[in-house]
Amino acid sequence: MGIIKDRHGTYYVQRKVPGRLQEAVARVIDAGETRRVFLKKSLGTKNLKEAKAAAPHVLADFGRIIGQAEALLKEQPVVTVLSDAQIKRMAESYYGTMLAEDEEERREGTSSEPLFQSIAEQLNAAGIEYRTPWTVGTVPEAGLSDREIYKRTDTLEFDLALSSPALARGDYTVIREELDELLFAFQLSHLDRKSAAYRKLSMAVLTAHVRGLKDIERRNAGEPIETPQSTSGLLGIPASHKGGTLREALEGWKKERDRPEDGVHEYTRAVEMFIDLHGNLAISAIKRSHASQFREALRQVPKTRKGPLLKAGLLELRQWSQEHPSAPKVSPATVNKQQGAVQAIISWGFRNGLVPDEVPWADPFKDMRVEGEQSTRDAFDPHGLQAVFDAPLFTEQKVPAGGKGPAAVWLPLLAVFMGGRQGEFAALRVSDIRIDDETSIPLMWIVRDTAAGKRVKTDAGERVVPLHPQMIQLGFLDYVARRKAEDGDKAWLFPPVAPDQRGGRKAWAKWWGRYLRDYIGVEDRNLVFHSFRHGFQDALRRATPDEELRDALAGRSAAGKSVSRQYGAKQMLQRWGVQKLHETICNVSFPGLDLSRVQPSVSTVRTRGKKEN
Repeated sequence: MGIIKDRHGTYYVQRKVPGRLQEAVARVIDAGETRRVFLKKSLGTKNLKEAKAAAPHVLADFGRIIGQAEALLKEQPVVTVLSDAQIKRMAESYYGTMLAEDEEERREGTSSEPLFQSIAEQLNAAGIEYRTPWTVGTVPEAGLSDREIYKRTDTLEFDLALSSPALARGDYTVIREELDELLFAFQLSHLDRKSAAYRKLSMAVLTAHVRGLKDIERRNAGEPIETPQSTSGLLGIPASHKGGTLREALEGWKKERDRPEDGVHEYTRAVEMFIDLHGNLAISAIKRSHASQFREALRQVPKTRKGPLLKAGLLELRQWSQEHPSAPKVSPATVNKQQGAVQAIISWGFRNGLVPDEVPWADPFKDMRVEGEQSTRDAFDPHGLQAVFDAPLFTEQKVPAGGKGPAAVWLPLLAVFMGGRQGEFAALRVSDIRIDDETSIPLMWIVRDTAAGKRVKTDAGERVVPLHPQMIQLGFLDYVARRKAEDGDKAWLFPPVAPDQRGGRKAWAKWWGRYLRDYIGVEDRNLVFHSFRHGFQDALRRATPDEELRDALAGRSAAGKSVSRQYGAKQMLQRWGVQKLHETICNVSFPGLDLSRVQPSVSTVRTRGKKEN
């Protein structure tokens, strides 16, 4: 039952945690440590009978903890693929660590000699005879004693006698515990033990193990064998590259401030794909070769991922693509987006001290962008735009349940005539629509409010935009007034998709995509909700030649623009004034677009019973 008596005579229960679960168990019990090797608990008694009665309840608790750890481990996608480079790096790290530990023992000793000499002195004082195969009496000033050399040689001979025949047979089970330690160090505890990758890694590590033993034997004979410099420190992390790891940088970035849920998911996914390919490297250890290999692996990711591919790691996705060469791959824009996410995290780590000052460092992702079309999203042409607003959703107020009421009608209209991003409109409050005191012109304020979940993509995203006359004509101000009457000045304009509705906007976005394809009949996959914003920017170019003004109204922060051109809402009013902003917005037009049949409601939009379309 695992009942053990401590040195005070009190009984306790102990259970060893399987190696693959040690990290997960530490997380379950919130131990404040990276792993838990044993589960222990005092039974509070020195009576064995009482201890036996209490032990089953404690063991049941241990069982529940192990079960929770198993469930936690299952949440991680099982890894079944490792690259040849990854296996080579892990085996070399294992070999280097063996030699590094051996070198340290030769230099510092095993720290056990003083204790042995103390015992020998006590035996001598008591007149007790004893015999040893080594000289007793002195502790060496440096290095190993005769006793330590003898013990190390005896252990080495035993290990070689066990490991060399195992290598000849291909029996890697002799180093199973060492493999578990190695996988833990490389954050790969969820590697499938039945996979070909595990077997290949096991043989590579067993080979490194035997090679390391034989090189230590050569050192014992006085032959100089150098310790590989790249792995003379912590297992898996080169000594010359100490500092914070990529995953530590990700966690720090997430904790720095409240960030959009979608953004956190996107950055986490990108980082985990990088780790899947290269391991959880120290920030200072990430080189351009790592970035280049990551980029090329991303380019092999299939565009459409279903079933098991949804949770597959980068190596598995790449392997699937190699087996299905004709399958479409992700776009250059997607590759650059994933690269950019990892680049942002490692840059955060550098800025926040995860790279030691004495270690030279340069951004490994600099100039790594994949050349190609910057965006596959197109603007609607006049015919396509008319088709959208001729749909019964707009002309007959037939709103599907997935459209979530007024949001189904107003969000597309706002995107066309106000040019914002979907998330910006979904996060609008009643108070964000204000009437200018001097001109009586209605203004839309798009501002950040992190506590409420209102975010903008960049600092340039904070802006003030006069309401387009078409929005006023369609009754948007009446709708705002109705929402204010119902729930007050701080009310969300579109509650079902507001920031406090977890998953609400994401579900709406999926619904809109389906409605656009299946009901309106838009077949071009490059035409999406964001296409309205592209159309608005085209219309802005027709409305004014002032590039600064266009960027400010659209909330754009173009690469290479000076800091002085990054405007906010108040700065826009100071720079151009309400009248100029209003004049520009009034000039935004879409020739040929007829909205005379559009009938948005100012209150609750009638919905159809269908769930999707």
